[in-house]
Amino acid sequence: MAVDPREELKRMRDAARLGGGKERIEAQHKRGKLTARERLDLLLDPGSFTELDMFVTHRCTDFGLERQQIPGDGVVTGFGTIGGRDVYVFSQDFTVFGGSLSETHAAKICKVMDMAMKTGRPVIGLNDSGGARIQEGVVSLGGYADIFLRNTLASGVIPQISVVMGPCAGGAVYSPAITDFVVMVENTSYMFITGPTVVKTVTHEDVTSEELGGASVHASKSGVAHMTAANDAEALARVRDLLSYLPLNNAEDPPRLATKDPADRADAELDTLVPENPNRPYDMKDVIRRVVDDGTFLEIMPDFARNIICTFARIDGRVVGIVANQPAFLAGVLDIDASVKGARFVRFCDCFNIPLIVFEDVPGFLPGVSQEHGGIIRHGAKLLYAFCEATVPRITIITRKAYGGAYDVLNSKHIRGDLNLAWPTAEVAVMGPKGAVEIIFKRQIEEAADRATEEERLIRDYRDKFASPFVAAARGYIDDVIEPRETRQRLASALRLLESKRDRNPPKKHGNIPL
Repeated sequence: MAVDPREELKRMRDAARLGGGKERIEAQHKRGKLTARERLDLLLDPGSFTELDMFVTHRCTDFGLERQQIPGDGVVTGFGTIGGRDVYVFSQDFTVFGGSLSETHAAKICKVMDMAMKTGRPVIGLNDSGGARIQEGVVSLGGYADIFLRNTLASGVIPQISVVMGPCAGGAVYSPAITDFVVMVENTSYMFITGPTVVKTVTHEDVTSEELGGASVHASKSGVAHMTAANDAEALARVRDLLSYLPLNNAEDPPRLATKDPADRADAELDTLVPENPNRPYDMKDVIRRVVDDGTFLEIMPDFARNIICTFARIDGRVVGIVANQPAFLAGVLDIDASVKGARFVRFCDCFNIPLIVFEDVPGFLPGVSQEHGGIIRHGAKLLYAFCEATVPRITIITRKAYGGAYDVLNSKHIRGDLNLAWPTAEVAVMGPKGAVEIIFKRQIEEAADRATEEERLIRDYRDKFASPFVAAARGYIDDVIEPRETRQRLASALRLLESKRDRNPPKKHGNIPL
């Protein structure tokens, strides 16, 4: 009796949708994890997913794998919409061969990446894999390399977001590492080059997977993860939120949204937010919250290098990338981690036509043997390089300190800052008044009858003569000194005028950033 083609299609689809079977799906749920398809249902707009390569199977005939043919081969691929905008996706299925990557598994991922590049649409990868499929040997390794190449070629062309929702080890970690953003799920995901067993064998360190490469480690210590979430659903919601700030590709502008928050809104609270004592901290997030639309922003890497803030927000409906010193942590000083974090964010914004706003309160670069030996010169140069090469609209607001080389680095007028404003509390100088006076007037202070009074007078004179924002404004290094309450309206008008900005760098294959 002939098989009904439609019945066969239904049977094949049902088999593919079942993945590794009910038992393995239940085991996935017991781990607190969703299945590959359940994740896509939460990530994408309802009913928008179109699957590709549902019936692909592996080609391995060794180790008995020829008797284990599961349609889809451990990864669900296709396209759909998020907020009505097209995206390409792949979601690894841990219930099928532990989500391990085979030749055909890799080919499916490469296909959607190629389509994304051709059509100018973002790629979102949901990673949950035991790594390369050992039974296929070098073929699976080649599959990883095929993906790495596409990650690299797509970099700066389309946004790439990786969500690590399970194990991600060995060569598998390098695809997420090349992408623009990595989101990890707490307690159920981890990333490392070599696992705890190998680490113990080689270095005799006894460590768990979570301690070695869990979400909290990568979010706070290594800087590999840009965001973390408590569970799968929260992670996918974060991706949807993130994508709302991003353009579909590097030839488009980020989406502008209507807002009821008036562009000319003033906030008198800003006038007294910076303490009179220059050594007292304050929270720069309070400044950001009072300036951006509806006080809403999406911070990137909030637990890593907390002395610098990198966040997406909107002003008058326009997406902006904000880089800000955080006086509430390490006085907002620039160190190795802050420089690398800031440079990466600045370059992303420049790739994808997102204007940059800098809120500056920086005492300089962090001194110390560990910083010097760790390469603060090289790493600090990354942040300098990133700002220098950026051609998007760039605006700086100096709220308080702008000392030394850090003043130059943080989007100063000298490195093509478009609009540089200062609050009356700003201090623009080679170094702080106290330190400068102790160097310049050392002998005069020592010879004074009342050293403390003389030093205080000299500090006051130095601040008036060199550190005042009006000194920098007199030379045109500061375009205007403004009342803090005016900040939002000045930014909104500047962003409107700078929409037509045209700037470009000299023709070249690419620059040689000090990596």
